[in-house]
Amino acid sequence: MRILHGIAGALLWILAAVLGLVAVVLCITVILLPAGLPLQGLSRRLFGMAVRLMLPREVAHPVEQSRKGLRRQVENARCQIKKSKPRKATARAGRKVVKRLKK
Repeated sequence: MRILHGIAGALLWILAAVLGLVAVVLCITVILLPAGLPLQGLSRRLFGMAVRLMLPREVAHPVEQSRKGLRRQVENARCQIKKSKPRKATARAGRKVVKRLKK
């Protein structure tokens, strides 16, 4: 899968380069400037997409990957809490502390 992403990124990079070159040529001619500017913006976005395709997922989408890691940690913590049984002595001690604070 990673090889396919790399190949797609390389092809997209080449397409963006050709599109950028055409956009520069269009921008040089003053009459075709309105057509060259949007084409140049499209080329820039294609370059960004190509780079994201070639990078590893953790680097390309850091926020999404950190959310997934955080979810895993939360699920692991929940499982550990469910596995551990509350002790009666601890619950009694907690109630005593609450009663002391109320007074």
